[in-house]
Amino acid sequence: MDQVAPDVAADSHGRRYLIAADTGGTFTDLAVFDTQTGETRFGKTLTTYGDLVEGVIAGLEDTKVGLDQAAIFKHGTTHVINAFIQRQGARTALVTTKGFRDVLEIARGNRPETFDLRYRRQECLVPRRLRFEVEERIEGKGEVVQPLDHEDVKRLIPVLRDAGVEAIAVSLLNSYVNPVHEEEVARILSEALPGVYVTSGTRLSREWMEYERTSTAVANAFVGARMSEYITGFFSELNERDFRGRFYLSSSSGGVITAEDAVAQPIALVESGPVGGCIGAAAYATALKLPRVVAFDMGGTTAKCALVEDGRFDVISTYWVGGYERGFPIRTPVLDIVEVGAGGGSVAWVDENKRMRLGPKSAGSTPGPIAFGRGGSQPTVTDANVVLGRIGSDSFMGGRLTLDVKSAEKFISEQLALPLGYSGPDAIDQVSQGILDLANVTMAGAIKEITVERGRDIRDYLLFVFGGGGPLFAAELARDLGIKEVVVPPHPGAFSSLGMLMTEARRDAARTFLSGLSPASVEDAESLFETMERELRESMSAEFDVRRISYVREADMNYVGQSHTVRVSLPPQLSVETVRSAFEKEYLARYGHSNEGMDVAFVALRTGGVVPTARPSLEAVKWVGEIDAEPEPHSHRSVYFAQAKARLTTPVYRRSDLAIGAAIEGPAVVEEYSSTTVIGAGDRLVVGKLGELHITCAINRKAERPTHE
Repeated sequence: MDQVAPDVAADSHGRRYLIAADTGGTFTDLAVFDTQTGETRFGKTLTTYGDLVEGVIAGLEDTKVGLDQAAIFKHGTTHVINAFIQRQGARTALVTTKGFRDVLEIARGNRPETFDLRYRRQECLVPRRLRFEVEERIEGKGEVVQPLDHEDVKRLIPVLRDAGVEAIAVSLLNSYVNPVHEEEVARILSEALPGVYVTSGTRLSREWMEYERTSTAVANAFVGARMSEYITGFFSELNERDFRGRFYLSSSSGGVITAEDAVAQPIALVESGPVGGCIGAAAYATALKLPRVVAFDMGGTTAKCALVEDGRFDVISTYWVGGYERGFPIRTPVLDIVEVGAGGGSVAWVDENKRMRLGPKSAGSTPGPIAFGRGGSQPTVTDANVVLGRIGSDSFMGGRLTLDVKSAEKFISEQLALPLGYSGPDAIDQVSQGILDLANVTMAGAIKEITVERGRDIRDYLLFVFGGGGPLFAAELARDLGIKEVVVPPHPGAFSSLGMLMTEARRDAARTFLSGLSPASVEDAESLFETMERELRESMSAEFDVRRISYVREADMNYVGQSHTVRVSLPPQLSVETVRSAFEKEYLARYGHSNEGMDVAFVALRTGGVVPTARPSLEAVKWVGEIDAEPEPHSHRSVYFAQAKARLTTPVYRRSDLAIGAAIEGPAVVEEYSSTTVIGAGDRLVVGKLGELHITCAINRKAERPTHE
């Protein structure tokens, strides 16, 4: 691949643009940064499932930038998580130590939903008939107890070939401490089965717990073969369209990785899309000095939220695909995010008990919501917003996609209002508002999960919203939750792609480190950190300019005797006192108390190598009107508001006409190319110094903080 260094303003061929493309379930969003002028441009188009690059090209037309002018292309994708959810992966086999073929089904042996008599976990990604054992054994300290039987491994080759296996996961007992047998099994199988994708657990994680390591290896193999084809094909098609720059993918940990790394470890892309928005939210929180922020992203298919505190977001080491209750774990650094199936394309329907339900099915971009006029026939959240006048039928996406209001009304009436027994002139409005109420409840639940359920007082946070649907729901969500202020950044509908432009190159490493906290263990931890960081520097030097590399140090820790851990950000200078202080501060924040006097222990050490890249200035993307301009609506339209339970004649503003310091009293609607912001009666909007919209919400009485506090 003819690629260029990631942190130069322009390469020797004059390629000066950085392109970020976020391919979502409904829309493909693009942000383009000119490294010479500092200008950032945006594009948005419906996702083209048949040929995703076509959607990228269509979006680039908005920016007037060609692929041949790009030095770097950053790509975020939902392919991995969709493959898991839809179970559309490769035919996968597992090779493990004799006696451990059932570890995937035994799992942790717990039952998270104790009182559900019909409780079942999701089916394993690998059926039992494709799980095989080999003779070998390494004990817990890494000593070889039973040598690997090579003939035993070779006997599996024709069996795997006859079974039509497309991918193989190799995960042997205690390989995290000594990978020699696991690496040998992977080598033998790779050489004998050249068309098969082979992965091993220790190439993905050097941490203990055989269930999690085995599940991780299996998950990586399950999506590896397909993702290898996807990444290679995507890059090849970019090349066919004259792209000669460097190609990166957005990883779940908040950085970018090379195509080669992504092919070897596709599970690192499990939350590839949402992470960009959280990086952007952290950048704005830092610039605006916002200490506690809920970053909320509502797109066409799902809604996601994460906490940003003091400009940082948490990264977790174990991600549960399908949720902890019924899903399976993968060991890879992932932004700590909660995701729910409530997006603009979420379908509303009536169940057998005559109750209206929302999701999890989504209309996506094909056929899309009814109002898109592309063959959709099931009412969605977007259709409800269109019917209620919250989205302008002639101004959506700058007028490029005219919305069919009448068809949306017709299907909502036939499929929802009439079956539910609603009639009369307000029936369609009432049912449409019911769709939005269901979406609000679902999204509010996700925000509570990441705040209230983790010991945070939600009223101490500001709601930072983006995505095409986020600004539509922001004020109402904030009111229901007791949040008094909302911030909408510039270009919210393409905000995740803007965040991707800000991502830095990052690679992570982790090692199991079972040791009580003591002067000796701190010294050993420092030595292990130095070893991991040296390895990261060497591995990244082939792709990045590591002269400015920095490292993030963390540890999984607990009180001695506990099985669960908390992740602790470690101070620059390690000592027993500083490490214990950092641990107890994190423990107190998580659980509301700390156990003074109890012994503390390390469980795992983690470090991330971070290399900075060129990135846009927030000042350059503020996109506001003239400083002395007074806000004047460009039109008025009838909009239904839940607070008033009626339609109100509402002023509609263009965001590009709003100057810094401009103020608007609700009710009002603010439109821009990528999104629409709805301001309720009693709310007040002020344009901030970076072009962000600050909305002060009229809080519900029931959500206000008690006066005795």
